[in-house]
Amino acid sequence: MKSTLALVVVLLGSLVGAVPASADTPSTPRPAASDKVFTHRCEKYPRYDCGTITVPMDYSRPSGLKLTIAVSRFKATGSARQGVIVFNPGGPGGSGLFDAGAVPASVRAAYDFIGFDPRGVGESSPISCVDPSFFATPAADPTPATEAAKVPFVKRARSYADGCAARSGAELPYINTANTARDIDEIRKAIGETRISYFGVSYGTYLGAVYGQMFPGSVRRMMLDSSVNADPASVWYQDNLDQDVAFQKRTDIWFDWIGRYDSVFHLGVGGQAVYATYLKARSGLAAKAAGPVGPAELDSIVVNSGYYDINWVSNAKALSAFVTKGDASGLVSYTRANDPATADSENGNAVYTAVECNDARWPRSWSVWNHDNIAVARQAPLETWSNAWMNLPCAFWTSSQSSAMRITGAGLPPILMLQGTQDAATPYQGALRTHQLLPSSRMIIEQGGGSHGLYNSPWVGNTCIDGYATAYWLNGTVPAADVNCAGHPQPNPTASRSTAARSLAAPSAPSAPSAPRTLLRP
Repeated sequence: MKSTLALVVVLLGSLVGAVPASADTPSTPRPAASDKVFTHRCEKYPRYDCGTITVPMDYSRPSGLKLTIAVSRFKATGSARQGVIVFNPGGPGGSGLFDAGAVPASVRAAYDFIGFDPRGVGESSPISCVDPSFFATPAADPTPATEAAKVPFVKRARSYADGCAARSGAELPYINTANTARDIDEIRKAIGETRISYFGVSYGTYLGAVYGQMFPGSVRRMMLDSSVNADPASVWYQDNLDQDVAFQKRTDIWFDWIGRYDSVFHLGVGGQAVYATYLKARSGLAAKAAGPVGPAELDSIVVNSGYYDINWVSNAKALSAFVTKGDASGLVSYTRANDPATADSENGNAVYTAVECNDARWPRSWSVWNHDNIAVARQAPLETWSNAWMNLPCAFWTSSQSSAMRITGAGLPPILMLQGTQDAATPYQGALRTHQLLPSSRMIIEQGGGSHGLYNSPWVGNTCIDGYATAYWLNGTVPAADVNCAGHPQPNPTASRSTAARSLAAPSAPSAPSAPRTLLRP
């Protein structure tokens, strides 16, 4: 744990002019309805209670077809219960059932922690678009050398969109953020809560903004960690293009860091030399893959370093072993641990695609995509084309596409936002735009911070951020103005690697994060 009660007391003393987020009494009884939803202990996670609720597939036809939403509860461990926190870890397409370790023990003492699989995901009426073998590794090199090289990718995107329509059928048009927000409110009603507190990370911040827009009177407190640009003009096409640029900048920082430790990694002195070494290794893998590892898989490892600096050392060592010794075992292990050709990964990708394609309008002309991505790739070649191919099914989507929801933040209580200035997955400028759209929000900023997902994170460990966030959950206070926190230090590859993890008292102790889906994964 990085935020202690002592730290919280110190920070509370410094919140001059702090705004109370709620005047709730300190102890809130658990509604009896909650136990009617959570009917049994979860099989693999006995510290959680599990259950399901049913929701309309189409909320405009509430008596029509139903979907099942799987929910979980980690009961408040203390006597002064404040209510519930509903959590979404990101995605779209991520499971959120067993993530109570996302908050420290002091917060779990005060709240029932409610997780759920969003509609279409995991145990909640899951959808599918293709056979998982569609994503077999090594994948084709995503960076096209010629216009002709793009043609197979365009055909593949159209095939994927057709597969979603064929395999997911009637449910597919109703997999979107607005309906997931409606599902959250159905969870609230089913467990008997008048209001909920909400915690969202990455894509979960957009889901929170939409929920707050639709149900402002149902929100007690809301924390948004690493925020998506919720401006309708950016959701989701422009968000992806902006992300490409941010990832290039972030991975350039990683290459510079490697270049300062040539005595450790032997990949070159300075960022440009390391980048050249990476490109040479990439070309070699394009000519001859190392088992499941080709250029696309190497790119994925590099992008992972853009998400989380906790993996900088291990990822650099894996690249170094391949370049200097011809040993691809580290690259292979990473790729197999993050195999996209599994049923769970395919399901997550299907929901990711459905949500993004259904949430907003996308260009329908390939020429528009091609023009825009050529322009972005000039300054950000690393992931521009792989990101484009991942999202291109939206150009061929058969379901109707809605305009993205307008976010005003009207009627919401004080909101706390957490954001790193170098976050690549949800770029800082986009988070600032969401901050503007939510007038009641205050932002805690990690200056120079580039890891994605900041609160109570074993791979960030920023006590300044954790202290403000925990004070908000426990006491309902937000600072009178935005706060700048110093960034956490970059890893030191010459020191023994910390085994930092969440406290053993936590319901889960995650290992270092692996490869998120290209956009907005926690």
